[in-house]
Amino acid sequence: MNKKKVWGYALFFIGLVAVFMFVISRVTDMFKRSTLTERSIVQPFLFVNQDGQTITNADVAGKVYVVNYFFTTCKGICPRMNNNLKSVYEQFKGNPDFMILSHTCDPETDSVPKMKRYADSMQVNTQQWAFLTGRKDSLYKMARYSYGIDDPKNAVNDIKDDFIHTQFVALVDKNGIVRGQVYDTLKKDEIEKLKHDIEELLKEQPNNNTAK
Repeated sequence: MNKKKVWGYALFFIGLVAVFMFVISRVTDMFKRSTLTERSIVQPFLFVNQDGQTITNADVAGKVYVVNYFFTTCKGICPRMNNNLKSVYEQFKGNPDFMILSHTCDPETDSVPKMKRYADSMQVNTQQWAFLTGRKDSLYKMARYSYGIDDPKNAVNDIKDDFIHTQFVALVDKNGIVRGQVYDTLKKDEIEKLKHDIEELLKEQPNNNTAK
């Protein structure tokens, strides 16, 4: 057998192996990917955290994160919601691919210093659990049209008269897609379901075009 044929067979074999490995990797990725429902895509955002730093969607790209809305003067569902979310935080703290974003629904009251005091009272690492404020219309638009934790039909014409008050949270995957269900943080079984689903999403690999 001459050298040309040997090289020909060698190249053919190498190509065959490469195709086989590619197919195997794609099949493996399919099995790795959770079956959690894709509900919506998170739109670009820009808010300010408890330290006065700008936080955008780029800061959570490649991370799994939980989103909720509360206000610091709330005496009803908010303390219960955030206390229950703290058990989620405790389970995943230290994991660099996980965050919680807590948005105020009362930005007129919840200034950066007030959010800072609230964050301090929660005794959490704010690099992993951030407390965000910003423009009311932007905050509400994200809640309703990106995260789906409040019905868009609840919106009123005058943003000054609008108010969101909900115990529901959203879960976002590493590619900025809202996954799973809307979770009721006042129900123990749904908190446990949220933890389970976070575990599933953390196992997934982000798309190659997901910026860190």
